[in-house]
Amino acid sequence: MEEIRDIFTKIKREAAKVIVGQEEVVDGIVTAILAGGHVLLEGPPGVAKTLMARVIARAVTADFKRIQFTPDLMPLDVIGTNIFDFAKQNFLFKQGPIFTDLLLADEINRTPPKTQSALLEAMEERKVTIDGVLHELSPLFTVLATENPIEYEGTYPLPEAQLDRFFAKLEVTYPSAEYEEELYRRYQNGMVGTADLQEVEPVVTVEEILKARESLSAITVRAEIIDFVTKVIRSTREHPLLALGASPRGGIHLLLAGKICAAAQGRDYVTPEDVLDMVYPVLRHRLLVKTEALVDGRNADSIIKNILAQIKVPR
Repeated sequence: MEEIRDIFTKIKREAAKVIVGQEEVVDGIVTAILAGGHVLLEGPPGVAKTLMARVIARAVTADFKRIQFTPDLMPLDVIGTNIFDFAKQNFLFKQGPIFTDLLLADEINRTPPKTQSALLEAMEERKVTIDGVLHELSPLFTVLATENPIEYEGTYPLPEAQLDRFFAKLEVTYPSAEYEEELYRRYQNGMVGTADLQEVEPVVTVEEILKARESLSAITVRAEIIDFVTKVIRSTREHPLLALGASPRGGIHLLLAGKICAAAQGRDYVTPEDVLDMVYPVLRHRLLVKTEALVDGRNADSIIKNILAQIKVPR
């Protein structure tokens, strides 16, 4: 438990050198990395989504690559391709940027579904198949994807199959007045921008993260907590305002998130509060809200809140 709490402390300390506020988002990213999951960061332009991904990547001693997703990006630009070498008269495999530890998929919803789907196999199995040959990816391989809200022009909503592969969807909002004033103060003092990244030091190794993942099996989850998670997940499939509920993968991710929240606080057992702290980011992107509900101003978060109000939380 101390290892996981130490990882949180170190990364948050480094992130605070550059990121003003957004502590919950940073916590969510670290939680997903420790869980071996991927993160979808959604928010309007200019709220430091890309910067946050860069800061986390720099705080971890790991390989980092970035892909700027554009409408003309092709799947082979992501995963790589075989190139014929005329001198040697054979094909050589040229790796794509997906062969890394941490991959920043910047503005992932600005590329068509054909290219988005290039990440499907990698996100689920940490492998990619190219011309019938299976290539292994890093055991740490994590996608940190950013996107603008889908109502903005020139975007392609991610398909449900791909959304379900994301461990969490974190909403990056505008900072509070206090934090925004602090941001402007830093800017005036020349302390905001990519140059600030040089202040972030690598404080966590890949080996530490992989070791921390193994320790999660020692965290106790009581039967009452499992029953609570089961009821929440199954209720999403029965709700009249949802066309699609959460999958069993969503339930597994919710339990895993609860374990990490418990470990981050130095406990070896999960409480209902640990689950409730992560229920929105883990489930919001897995729910397909019916059109009539959207017209009435309902969204996934409001429906999750309604579901939780009808389920008794265990003591």
